[in-house]
Amino acid sequence: MNSNLNSDEILHAIHKQVVDWRAWAGRVLVMAFAALAGLTVVAFTWMTELAFGAFEHVQQLYWWSPLLWTPLCTGAIVWVTRRYAMGSAGSGIPQVMAALDPSVAPSNRNLYVSLKLTVAKMALSTWGLLAGLSLGREGPSVQIAAGVMHHARRWLPDKSQVSEHGLMMAGGAAGIAAAFNTPLGGVMFAIEELSRKPEQRSSGLLLAAIVLSGLMAVSIYGNSTYFGVIRVENLGMALLLPGLLVAVLSGLAGGLFARVFLVSMRGQSADRFSRWRLRSPVAFAAACGLAVAVIGLVSHGHTFGTGYAHSRAMLEGNNETQPLYVLLKFMATWITAWAGVPGGIFAPALSIGGALGNDIALLISYPNAPTLIALGMAGFLAAVTQAPLTAFIIVMEMVDGHGLVLSLMATAMVASGVSRLLCVPLYSALAQLQLQRLPKVAAPSPGDRA
Repeated sequence: MNSNLNSDEILHAIHKQVVDWRAWAGRVLVMAFAALAGLTVVAFTWMTELAFGAFEHVQQLYWWSPLLWTPLCTGAIVWVTRRYAMGSAGSGIPQVMAALDPSVAPSNRNLYVSLKLTVAKMALSTWGLLAGLSLGREGPSVQIAAGVMHHARRWLPDKSQVSEHGLMMAGGAAGIAAAFNTPLGGVMFAIEELSRKPEQRSSGLLLAAIVLSGLMAVSIYGNSTYFGVIRVENLGMALLLPGLLVAVLSGLAGGLFARVFLVSMRGQSADRFSRWRLRSPVAFAAACGLAVAVIGLVSHGHTFGTGYAHSRAMLEGNNETQPLYVLLKFMATWITAWAGVPGGIFAPALSIGGALGNDIALLISYPNAPTLIALGMAGFLAAVTQAPLTAFIIVMEMVDGHGLVLSLMATAMVASGVSRLLCVPLYSALAQLQLQRLPKVAAPSPGDRA
């Protein structure tokens, strides 16, 4: 009798997974939206590259133009953001984490993730790079892709095994996978940063969706790494002390960046700048834009934008290193974020970390500078995000430096540990700030309680 019962259960499970049209409709729909999310991130990447290219062209023709253009655009971006798309401000990763929080009712998730915010994020982040601000597109890509995937819930058949939570998590991870061309990094990002509860029945489908989104970038840009190939030569015990130095210093610098960043975004300081930001956010943003422009001109234009070109040039040995680049890029990125514009910090963090590794290589005359540059990238990103596995996998996939796997992992873990001594996990804290935007529930009046 038990045998017949087990047979019936097996046949029912097979019918449900293989024959039931609703299951197949849900799978096809999820994969279609995953492809669409990947293509949307690819389109966003193209938009940002075109915008920053236009900024560089004008800046080369008129060196003084950022002093007018950058503050004007920064103030206008913040005005538009606060008036029409408040949910698009900042990175985008905290918004997705807030939307995944169990305390957020389904009716309130559009405060953080929606097609409207996807469009706004694409337009405003692109405008930020057109202004020459020091921001990245990877954090925004998380919110952009999550908004596309979240929209799929409207079309899923009833009793679908794919939850709204799973769609948003897959979308956020797909944004990282497509932005960096690192599918494995996207999967790890979902596990380490976004996942709050298991999606047991649909995990395979969601992982396939993340990979498919990453493949959209591969199909258009080719299977090339983000920064090229790192040449690892004579890797051995000689790397131990330089690697440890990079890990500790990147951990301290990244922890300091995260702490300053968080204090600024909370706006709880009593200093005059924080009071000015609360009182006149648009004017404050314009002043931040002017500061970023001045820093950019002092650095001969190197601190404008994501920092990708500077990092790649360092890895290829074609860059004249400026000793103050780490400090200047640090300041430009922090001030850009403090202004309140939509934009991420992943790419600038990689640029700062890479420059820090390069400075250490020059200081100690280490013969293979690209190795320490890669370690600095992984270390600083891990310290800022306190997501060491994601940081090390992203850098490993981007630079194709597979001989550095263990070194990258160790650096990311040490840097993240050092950072925790200085600051709480950044994105979790920023997600808590996002949750403060939820509508306040009115307390019941004495008459209601009676």
